[in-house]
Amino acid sequence: MKSVAIGILGLLLPVCLLATDVISGKVITVIDGNTLEVFTGENETYKIFLFGIDSPELEQEYGDKAKRLLEKLILDKNVEVQIQGKDRLGNRLGIILVDGEDPREKLLEEGLAWTSEKNPIESLETIKEKSKEKRKGLWKETEPTPPWIFRRQQTLLQFKTS
Repeated sequence: MKSVAIGILGLLLPVCLLATDVISGKVITVIDGNTLEVFTGENETYKIFLFGIDSPELEQEYGDKAKRLLEKLILDKNVEVQIQGKDRLGNRLGIILVDGEDPREKLLEEGLAWTSEKNPIESLETIKEKSKEKRKGLWKETEPTPPWIFRRQQTLLQFKTS
């Protein structure tokens, strides 16, 4: 009976481990200022959107700067990703840690990201507001266009040109 229980536990343990909300791997691609790909030891590639922030799109001012900073912080580095769920489009949202450091904080400090449009995380909002007060990065602009507004505008333009 004991060996049967151990055998069942042996079968269930990998399932439990797979159900955890943490992915470890190496960042192989930085797509933009808040999107990256992580390659794991299980030969899986995961596309991750940074949870709680939104950087300018690449077509927007500061979009390239945000991407370059994120590359500098995490590209080719081993990371731990704490999965926070999925967005309405099914994209994985995660908190990335590199040697215990959170790159979202640096992006916000440098004025290269907004906090989430809805339900911003208070600690990240505080960092963004300090950056805004110092007029760093995109906060040098009088009224920078948030990426979610930019994306909506682009969608409207696509409908009109079709």
